[in-house]
Amino acid sequence: MSDVDILLTGTEAAALATKWRRIVTGDPAARVTLSAISKWRQRGHLAPTDLDAAGRPLYHSLDLARAERRTRSRALRLLGISDTTHGSRA
Repeated sequence: MSDVDILLTGTEAAALATKWRRIVTGDPAARVTLSAISKWRQRGHLAPTDLDAAGRPLYHSLDLARAERRTRSRALRLLGISDTTHGSRA
């Protein structure tokens, strides 16, 4: 299945955002946690698209990509890692 145009649980969203962040930064230690996904939601970077059968939020992968891009520079800066992708497309 493609990473594009799918709905993801919070756990799946964290795993996919981690995969993207590692690819973009080249840092195998880069990680997006489920807690980060929750913070992105609280801060308005990511909104759920739907709910699963258990009532948990589902996130659209394209919205996730936008949230990851918007939050990447700050997250890396807090870890002391330079974001060399500034200005590139994610």
